[in-house]
Amino acid sequence: MGPRIRPFAALVLLAMGLSFAPAVPAIASHPRIGSRIPAGSTSAAGWSSSNWSGYAVTGGPYTSITGEWNVPAVASTKKASYSSNWIGIDGFNNSQLIQTGTEQDFYNGRAHYGAWWEILPAAETVIPTLTINPGDHMRSSIAKGAGSTWTITLTDVSSGQSFSISKTYTGPLTSAEWIEEAPTVGGRVATLAHYGSSVFDPGTVNGASPSFVASEGGVMVQSRLQVSTPSLPDAEGDGFAAAYGSAVPAAPAS
Repeated sequence: MGPRIRPFAALVLLAMGLSFAPAVPAIASHPRIGSRIPAGSTSAAGWSSSNWSGYAVTGGPYTSITGEWNVPAVASTKKASYSSNWIGIDGFNNSQLIQTGTEQDFYNGRAHYGAWWEILPAAETVIPTLTINPGDHMRSSIAKGAGSTWTITLTDVSSGQSFSISKTYTGPLTSAEWIEEAPTVGGRVATLAHYGSSVFDPGTVNGASPSFVASEGGVMVQSRLQVSTPSLPDAEGDGFAAAYGSAVPAAPAS
């Protein structure tokens, strides 16, 4: 499966005669899942992808998800590189998805950070009211209300800024994810930014711990190199760390 191609949010501004360097490029709709972990990997993860790493649970129906993470600081790279942290429902084994998260990129000689939400097949929507900085602690939730109404909430705990919106979503509700991603930019999976490390903890699904197991984790492989690796789940089964590269990071402390 390949990522769904979507236009930059900047295209709307360009059509109006304005220039804009997008801090939040298009987000891939679902992972390119590999059948096996690359040879030599020290991870106990159960799947690999060219654009996702993290944890995904399947089954459902999933009607709510929460997640928290720290916004990683991206390092300088010679070529443009991109990364995104997010939570979502669906997308792992289908082309529908409701999600929200942050973006951490390096291009045009400097780092860029931003926040967004998205419901496929529409393009992502940047959240201009949230000013994101590296190190910020994010808290997010996506929850089903009456009928097909869902509420998406993203809060920057460090700054006290918060965003919430209610939208219609009618996906199959068969997966829930906590993901570090290399977004789709210009129709191709981007080179993953050197994001260092990030911790996703705690998370819930349907109001309870996801009870992660190692096989629900996935590594990211680009150009035959393992570029993003999750830790084993923490003791509570509701959190994990992710790190740039192939080394397995330590799980978050209880």
